[in-house]
Amino acid sequence: MSIQWFPGHMKESMELLKNSISKANIVLEILDARLPFSSSNPYIENLCKNILKIKILNKNDIADPDITKKWLNYYKSIHEKAIAISAKDIKESKRLIEYCQKITKKNKAEKMKLMVIGIPNTGKSTIINSIVGKKVAKTGNVPAITRHNQRMATKDMDIYDTPGLLWPVLEPKLRADILAASGAIANTAIDYNDTGAFTLDFLIENYPNFLKARYKFDTLPNKKTHIIEKIGIIRGCLQKGGIIDIPRTYEILVNELRQGKLGRISFEKPAII
Repeated sequence: MSIQWFPGHMKESMELLKNSISKANIVLEILDARLPFSSSNPYIENLCKNILKIKILNKNDIADPDITKKWLNYYKSIHEKAIAISAKDIKESKRLIEYCQKITKKNKAEKMKLMVIGIPNTGKSTIINSIVGKKVAKTGNVPAITRHNQRMATKDMDIYDTPGLLWPVLEPKLRADILAASGAIANTAIDYNDTGAFTLDFLIENYPNFLKARYKFDTLPNKKTHIIEKIGIIRGCLQKGGIIDIPRTYEILVNELRQGKLGRISFEKPAII
């Protein structure tokens, strides 16, 4: 099944971003540390060619630490600025601002102007709240909470929060599957049978020990159907007659992965390390 999700407000937001990005003297592109490539919007890459930009690998606390190191080394090798943080950690957000102040070329009397951009559900608003020190931007565990550009001001900086932006055609399919599994696409636009099956295949291939530990397997069954059935039994996804509700089981599996309950997992590695 092909996954496409490009709500009407995103097209409008693209035009607004194009017209307003010149206000910033530094752009923070918020990526999901578990999928830095797939969570980078190609439209944003083109838009920020002449503006100082830092790639922020957020959700570092639930990403595979070894793979995150490889991403940071990769960005360094291609001369792109990148930092891995967890927006939940206020100290890390403060460290980010100190770094921005260090590299931004501006007069001492001039306020730093940050624009925060990225795809849905990468934690843009959470980062802003951590930077400001209070809740000024809406947050939520679903994509596309922010629908309009918002400006927040502090003594030393102006911060521009922008809606999460995807692109009209999500290709290749692997990239769309990764975005769906990570939570960047609205649940109403995905089929949990497809996204769950992709997630299970990925975990079997890359993190089988996490599956065993989370769902109490002594040994991992060879057949995928046996794995998802046992997970369904453990999670109480039983219908009348003892039939296992497979779509519900897949939904639980995907949500537990998104929340980091299976362990620190990354979906992709840099092509060149």
